[in-house]
Amino acid sequence: MTLTLPAFDPRQVPVVAQDDGLPRVPVERLGEQDLRVWFARPPVWTPEIRAEPRWVDGPPKPAAVLVPLVWRARPTVLLTQRTAHLPTHAGQVAFPGGKLDAGDAGDPVRCALREAAEEVGVAPEWVEPLGTLPVYATGSGFEITPVVGLVRPSGPWRPNPQEVAEAFEVPLDFLMDPRHHRHHEIDWGGVTRRWLSMPYDDPLGQRFIWGATAGMLRNLYRFLLAAATAMIRA
Repeated sequence: MTLTLPAFDPRQVPVVAQDDGLPRVPVERLGEQDLRVWFARPPVWTPEIRAEPRWVDGPPKPAAVLVPLVWRARPTVLLTQRTAHLPTHAGQVAFPGGKLDAGDAGDPVRCALREAAEEVGVAPEWVEPLGTLPVYATGSGFEITPVVGLVRPSGPWRPNPQEVAEAFEVPLDFLMDPRHHRHHEIDWGGVTRRWLSMPYDDPLGQRFIWGATAGMLRNLYRFLLAAATAMIRA
């Protein structure tokens, strides 16, 4: 039976741990070519989060998101604030992305690029797809392929007001520092549910990154940490 999500503010759920003892990824030492090589020849690494406990019935829905690494002087990650009226994950911080449709021909890269163009105006020619991270299964029934891409924008972001309330960027070095990764826990439906958050304060207020988006960023952290550690030791 499909469960009903409880009404709760994830910001108010207790923080049970914070990763002060883990190393940060030395983003300032990384270049575009490093990323290209690492995704072409991935290091030995283990994704930390692969699936959330399901709260819906039915077959999984294939989806893809673009993890846009905007390669500025200080690299950033482009994220969106979803509009409040959407049927799933309304109002949450997310990557540009969505369900695979017939035109995607089963290709998550094509889906991620299409959705990024539709949602925030990221032109496909601005994006250099590097590779994918492991599929992330959400409690809402989506099996998401994160497509990591280098982005060099030639114009402003153009959020689609039907889907995106706002597009914003968070520094990659902030997100790749585990001191900013907070672990939350709540008991619901007889299951202990855990998730990460990565709250980021900018001039417009706090960007509360949590749930699936934070989980995929955590896997990116594990991937980049493994690759950077191998590079430094070489």
